[in-house]
Amino acid sequence: MDRPDRDALDDATWEEAVAREAVIRRLLAAARMDRGDFYRACQDLGIKRSRLYELIRAYKAHPVTSSLVAQPAGMKNGSRRLPEETEAVIIEVINTFYKSRQKPNITGLHKEIRRLCRLRNLHVPSWYAVRSRIAAMDPAEIVGAREGAKAVRDRYRAVPGQYNAERAFEVVQIDHTLVDVIVVDRQSRQPLQRPWVTFAIDIASRMVAGFYLTLEPPSVLTVSLVIQHLVLPKEDWLCGLDIKADWPVAGLPETIHIDNAKEFRSRALKRGAEEHGIVLQYRPVAVPHYGGHIERLIGTMMGAVHLLPGTTFSNIQDRGDYDSAAHATMTLDELERWLTLEIFRYHSEIHSSLAIPPLAAWQDALARCTVPLRQPHDPASFRIDFLPSVERMVRRDGIHLFGLRYWDDVLSVWAGRHGRQLRVSYDPRDLSTVYVRTPDGTRYSVRFADLRHPPITLAEHRRAQTLLKERGLALVDEQLIFKTIEQQRAMVDVAMVKTREARRMAERRDWALSEKMTKHVFRQSEDIDADDCDDSKILDLPYYEVEEWS
Repeated sequence: MDRPDRDALDDATWEEAVAREAVIRRLLAAARMDRGDFYRACQDLGIKRSRLYELIRAYKAHPVTSSLVAQPAGMKNGSRRLPEETEAVIIEVINTFYKSRQKPNITGLHKEIRRLCRLRNLHVPSWYAVRSRIAAMDPAEIVGAREGAKAVRDRYRAVPGQYNAERAFEVVQIDHTLVDVIVVDRQSRQPLQRPWVTFAIDIASRMVAGFYLTLEPPSVLTVSLVIQHLVLPKEDWLCGLDIKADWPVAGLPETIHIDNAKEFRSRALKRGAEEHGIVLQYRPVAVPHYGGHIERLIGTMMGAVHLLPGTTFSNIQDRGDYDSAAHATMTLDELERWLTLEIFRYHSEIHSSLAIPPLAAWQDALARCTVPLRQPHDPASFRIDFLPSVERMVRRDGIHLFGLRYWDDVLSVWAGRHGRQLRVSYDPRDLSTVYVRTPDGTRYSVRFADLRHPPITLAEHRRAQTLLKERGLALVDEQLIFKTIEQQRAMVDVAMVKTREARRMAERRDWALSEKMTKHVFRQSEDIDADDCDDSKILDLPYYEVEEWS
């Protein structure tokens, strides 16, 4: 069965699939599924037994939320679309009668709707039609109108207090901070800036689940990368850092606890998390203790950073007359490796709150799990699920995105089919490749139509477009865009010895496009492991002029 594009679904359809995923995953996790559990699942989902069997089969084949989306097969048998006048009466009575402190039941609501419809000579809806509209509403909104704000807080908000978890990956907290040290660039070893780091911590064990270090401010991409780091195995990444140690934390968390920053509110993050059965829980505003675990971890790590050359300390008083920029010696790569080793030290030392090392607490927390930690069904596709995406039509000459053109022979099937748009995901660190999702759910990596173009970042592309706009030139001229970027890169390289800003721009570009940023090629053949496919290898191939046939 073809899986739908989750980003194109309306909220009601998607939320129904999210609810189904939670119930079915709980049902399949049971050691023994008895008749009572099955009957309760049917009641919770409001479906028949045969339909539940269909959903279970679909979820077993593809254990992701989108496999449970209701297929748009038209109106269901026996259903009717109510006239607009009748719908207006239902909404009116719900707002004036049902949402009241008298708290009438659905039968009373239906009687009032029936009375008004007969009074106005309108079609009378059934009791089931009225109930379905109540079921589709936000329960917190109804409780707030019928019982007050306190009831909403008591029923739908976590009780303030110590935020705890018992099982491994029951709750993972994520947050960012500026690192209290200045890094230098890799070429001239001149000071650049304070980098940003995003940490993820498992609440039950206090193990660091993952982290991501960057020169860029927090963004949707930053959150996506730290989620990838905490979910996927870390052996290959540690090998790249030349560190021989065990970091056993990997898997899909049940809940990710985050604050209300803009980068945590993106649609890509929300749908990506729900696709894999992860609950996003936002920290209540003005309730600081909800993020206490991650904040204590950040404090511990920054305390260690204060011993590094080039530290800025935590405040001006502590820094005194220490010249942080003059003493800076570590590059971003070196700081990443140092932070990793510091995390291993933290894992092995006794935690003051647990009275045992986090590594031992992790084993205990794993033992309390009733089922093994969930792993991504398709790790290669998981890496793309949290990237920003747009819908694009495949023109006869390829896909157009950001004024750039992409082509691969696999697109021939959809070329020139007007009205048929495909979901295109992109990585702002490298625009040389986009990931196109076909209607059957398969993803393909599609490169620049002109393979001679070098990889570029989205930041470079935007700077080039800004410069062209200031000159009054066309923003969609692909050759002109790349020519402008080449000129900007040359200017930055010349200015590196003179200005810190130029060094920052060069370092951000090189860091984003470095070989460490592994790109995965998605192919339809099952005998090719997507993890073994690296686009960086494609860059080493010679490019040849190709004769075009019309």
